[in-house]
Amino acid sequence: MHLSEINEVISEVSEMLNAWSENYDIYFSTSFNVTGGEPFLHQDIFKILEEIKRKEFDIYILSNGTLINRERAKRLLDLAVKGVQVSIEGPENVHESIRGKGSFYSSLEGIQNLLEAGIKVTLNVTLSEINADYFMDIVALSSSLGVHRLGFSRLVPSGRGKRLFNKMISKERAKEIYEKMYSLNINGLEITTGDPVASQMTIHSNENDSGSVPKGGCAAGISGLTLLPDGTIMPCRRLNVPIGNVRKDSLREVWVSSEVLQQLRDKEIYKGKCGICRRWATCRGCRAIAYAHSGDLLTEDPQCFITEI
Repeated sequence: MHLSEINEVISEVSEMLNAWSENYDIYFSTSFNVTGGEPFLHQDIFKILEEIKRKEFDIYILSNGTLINRERAKRLLDLAVKGVQVSIEGPENVHESIRGKGSFYSSLEGIQNLLEAGIKVTLNVTLSEINADYFMDIVALSSSLGVHRLGFSRLVPSGRGKRLFNKMISKERAKEIYEKMYSLNINGLEITTGDPVASQMTIHSNENDSGSVPKGGCAAGISGLTLLPDGTIMPCRRLNVPIGNVRKDSLREVWVSSEVLQQLRDKEIYKGKCGICRRWATCRGCRAIAYAHSGDLLTEDPQCFITEI
């Protein structure tokens, strides 16, 4: 998409949310997560960020960190970027086995530039059998770098990740890692995850958990959309199910009328464990992992380790 088209989309999102807020008296925590690929490869990245700021959205960036020099870090601070997430997959040898030779220290340099500029930094690790044994090494690295947060997500075997299908961790391994994660208490380092299954470990189940109205958990179809460089709209950046294109479709109409989004919001048609779980409203599993693993958008999350349903 050209810069003018991107700016039009930003304006459309702003107008849509303002209308909903005024008409339905709803408060929105509005933000753009700018990612890629690698967002700093885009020649107009700072013009895009300037337009997002002008429309008063919070800005978060997901990057590999390798292209963030001091000047760019300072420009991000000037744009009031709320945080930058940098992908680190483990110690040097592990990280570079996934992301390429020489990438580890380039990422660390980018992280240091961000920290020196005063930007809030989150390291993010995509958990798989490749790096699961290095959990504590990653925690130690995060602490030594002085980043603010360490986040974890599970491998979604789609796109380039398809070749790592057999490297998905088991649900038993996932539970073990998340239990260890939540037991840590390291001064100055917040350990977090957006994984809807992992979040259930901090939510006490009770009778009020049952319900058919989503109030947390997987964001797909509920609290955001993903736009690809060619304008394709998807429920989330890891859920490769096109539901329209902003070059020809109204975002408002897609949000309201997309059959895929309606399915994601309907508890009655979910399958397997997710279909009968009383934690559905606050979880729903990871739809991207369920789809990549089985080809079925609505089946159960294969790595769910929650036994109480």
